[in-house]
Amino acid sequence: MTAIISTPCSRELGDELRRLRETSTEFHGRAMAVQLGWDPSKVSDIELGKVRASDVDIVQYLATCGKNIDFIDAFRGRYYNAFDLYFAQLPDNLRTLAMMEAMATKIVSYDILTVHGLLQTEFYARELFVDGQFEAPQDIERFVQARMERQAIMRRPNRLECVFYLHEFALRMRLGDASLREDQYLRLLFNTHILRIVPAHVTAFRSAVTLYEFGKAAPVVYTDTDTAEVYAQDSVAVARTKRLFQRLDAVALDAEQSKRKLAEYVSGLREDPHDGRTDLA
Repeated sequence: MTAIISTPCSRELGDELRRLRETSTEFHGRAMAVQLGWDPSKVSDIELGKVRASDVDIVQYLATCGKNIDFIDAFRGRYYNAFDLYFAQLPDNLRTLAMMEAMATKIVSYDILTVHGLLQTEFYARELFVDGQFEAPQDIERFVQARMERQAIMRRPNRLECVFYLHEFALRMRLGDASLREDQYLRLLFNTHILRIVPAHVTAFRSAVTLYEFGKAAPVVYTDTDTAEVYAQDSVAVARTKRLFQRLDAVALDAEQSKRKLAEYVSGLREDPHDGRTDLA
C-alpha cells in the first residue's frame, strides 16, 4: 500500500469498494480490517482513495466481498490508472463528476456553447441530449435526472463558492424553442451573483474548462467533449487554468452588467416574430 496524492478517480473507486463492502458483507470497516488481517486505518485510507492499494490488497478485499476472478480483473484494470494526474473516461460515467462537485469547496468554470450543467433547467438539459443524438433515447431521462440531482449542491445552506463564466455565444445558441430559452435565461438571471458573461467580441478563449478546489485534496481541472471526460491534477495544468480565469476576470462583464445582458436576450425573444413563439410578450 503506497501513500500518494488522491485523485477524483481514486476517490470514486475507493467509494465503490466501500459500497461493495457494505452491500456484499456484514463487516463494518474495523471488522473488515480484522477479517483481512490489516490495520483498520488501511481499510479507511483505501476506501477514501487516499492510498494506492497493491494488486494483492485489491484481490484480497474483493475476494472477501465474494467477487469472482472476472470481476476482480476488471476492477484491477480500472484501478491501475486511478492515481494518474491526467486521466480520461467515457462521458456516461456520472459518479466521478458528481462526487467531485459534492466534495468541492470552490468551483470556477468557463463555458462557451452551452450553460454549465449546474445552472441548466431540466428542459434545457433534456434538449441538449436530444439535439446531440449521442445518447440512446432510453438513457436520456437518466442523464437528465442525474444532472438535476447534481444541482442540489447549489441549494445547500453552506453553499460552496462558485463563479461561472459564460460566453455570449451560449446565449445566442438557438437550442429548442423560445420558451425553453427564456426559462434558461431567467434561471441565469436569478444567479447573476455567480455568473459573468464573456462578451461575444472576446474570442481568445476557445476551450471550456472547470477548476475544482477542495479543503484538503489538490485542485482538479476538468474538461469534457462528446466522447470523453478529462481530469488533470498536475500542478502545471492547474496553474495554467488559474491564469485563464485571471484573464477572464479582466474581460468578462460584472454581475450587474451580466444581468442587463441577460435581460436584453429575454427582451429579444419577446420582440422576435420569427422565433417560433409569439405569446412571450
